[in-house]
Amino acid sequence: MLPSTDKYVLLLGSDLGDREANLRLALANIREKIGAASETSNVHETDPWGFESNTKFLNQAVLIETALSPEKMLDKLQSIEQDMGRVRTRTGYESRIIDIDILCSDKKMFSSERLSIPHEELQTRAFALIPLCAIAGNWIHPTIGLTYSQILARLQENVLIK
Repeated sequence: MLPSTDKYVLLLGSDLGDREANLRLALANIREKIGAASETSNVHETDPWGFESNTKFLNQAVLIETALSPEKMLDKLQSIEQDMGRVRTRTGYESRIIDIDILCSDKKMFSSERLSIPHEELQTRAFALIPLCAIAGNWIHPTIGLTYSQILARLQENVLIK
């Protein structure tokens, strides 16, 4: 019997170095170490969020299936980031070679000291919602009760959702 798998949307982001190559390498590592990536969004260029920088981010959403627990997946994602050269030098937001966030799941909520699924601030971040909606816009946010496409539309209309 095969282990059961869950679907998640991850967000890849890079604003240092060869940003496109960084996204491709991260995706290859995710496929090797986490699980099958069945869909990817287009790559979107966005301004930094939460800090000032002269560089823009490339962001891409990836739909994956994995049998890993959320925290085990987080450990592997952070290992991929570290192996690619990401250095966490302080708390807060800063430029980075690669950033991989777990945005949401098709059916799971999860909360621990290290991780919240769906991502706690997802409903306030158009740079994450736009690529997410390209591959899972019809998924419903479990606590808000709206699809991610509906949340994005409200955010774009400046109707903030808590």
